[in-house]
Amino acid sequence: MNGYSADVENIGLFMDWLQLLILAIVQGLTEFLPVSSSAHLILPSKIMNWPDQGPMIDLMAHLGSLGAVLIYYRRDVGRMIAGGFDILSFNNERMQKPQAKLAFHILIATPPALITGLTMSIVGWDELVRSPLIIAWAMIGFGVVLWLSDIMGKKLKTIETMNWKSAVLIGLAQMIAFIPGTSRSGITMTAARALGYTRSEAARFSMLLAIPTILAGGAYAFLKLLTSDGAMQVSLQDGLIVAALSLVAAYIAIYIFMKLIEKVSFFPFMIYRFLLGGAILYWLAYIN
Repeated sequence: MNGYSADVENIGLFMDWLQLLILAIVQGLTEFLPVSSSAHLILPSKIMNWPDQGPMIDLMAHLGSLGAVLIYYRRDVGRMIAGGFDILSFNNERMQKPQAKLAFHILIATPPALITGLTMSIVGWDELVRSPLIIAWAMIGFGVVLWLSDIMGKKLKTIETMNWKSAVLIGLAQMIAFIPGTSRSGITMTAARALGYTRSEAARFSMLLAIPTILAGGAYAFLKLLTSDGAMQVSLQDGLIVAALSLVAAYIAIYIFMKLIEKVSFFPFMIYRFLLGGAILYWLAYIN
């Protein structure tokens, strides 16, 4: 009897680790692709009847992908930090430097998403929208919008020529990303392409914009873990495992994506989103 109980416990432990492994790889591979990482984190638990890992594990997975983008764009990150000091100097000449403008544009594009995310968490809407039906229609609808912006948008502008109006519009678009299935990277790339930025520059700004957003989300998640009743140790341990594995997967995804984006366009991602959204609708209608 004791041996049987031990076997059951070992199987349960294996499934816990398997779930974390899958979530980490899925998060890393999808965070910076226009396919919605949050949707890919929610769906496995729904389809495989796993207990929902919850928004805290989701956010810890995002921290791992944050490490990947910091490493990949380390030169831009260094420029943004230097640009931040240029802004704080209040010296007009220093504030006109390209690095200061980059830091300023990231700074003014960030607040809309932070306000939206905090509001949804306080009100409880972040849990309310974690629905496969919402994910399915968001995957399809925003996939079409991504493709249309790509084929209709010009490919002339770079981050270095960005103005504050474009930065604000992209930041406002990021608010929509809190609907699972939309994709934070997808909606910001969509906005940037509609404004005339090249695919690679749209992707670059989207990934740099993710840095303060994920940092703020991670800080909020850690605060909630500190104030939770007895869940701090287990949740943090699981989150750190997910973060480490997610970092590796995310770096690989960013590297491949940036090498291919100017060659393959966003059309394959629209097809993928359309097929996944359709598969979810079929699953909801005939299997679930």
